[in-house]
Amino acid sequence: MFKKAMIGALLLGATQLTLVAPATAATEVFWGIWPVEVEPGGDLAIETKSAQGGCTPATPATSAGFAAPIDWKAAGMWGGHRGYGKAVTTPGKYTANFTCNDGRKGETLTFTVIGTPPGSTTPKPTTSTKPATPTKSKPAPATPTKAKPAPAKPKPQVAVKPVGAPQTGGGFAPMAWDW
Repeated sequence: MFKKAMIGALLLGATQLTLVAPATAATEVFWGIWPVEVEPGGDLAIETKSAQGGCTPATPATSAGFAAPIDWKAAGMWGGHRGYGKAVTTPGKYTANFTCNDGRKGETLTFTVIGTPPGSTTPKPTTSTKPATPTKSKPAPATPTKAKPAPAKPKPQVAVKPVGAPQTGGGFAPMAWDW
């Protein structure tokens, strides 16, 4: 009887494992990209940890928003991998991704290159081909200015005197482990 119960439990466990294993293998890989909003040509960092929902990267992280693909380097505990790179100089919203050594893809992350590209200038005002027409304006009438009174000095603050004992604590008191 005991032998039949053990065989049944073993078959039940094997069945559950075969049902759960494919679902686990198909999950997306967690990773991060910082900062989510970066200046044109600014620094970017990426990270994944294989022991915490990540994986060991097989390919560099790629994006149209990266100046070049970002290579991974092993870093830290938990199977961590990090990479550092630069953003492009064209403002816009970009996505990034990479592939793991087990074939899974990292979840698609979005980041934004903000602002104006470095070295660009503010647009010059447009000039018209028509000559400017002079405008007539009346001179403003002279108004006498009155001197403002000096602000009143604030009242002196009352000194606060401490109440109670000048010291707290101090001296020897037996502790629980000294008894």
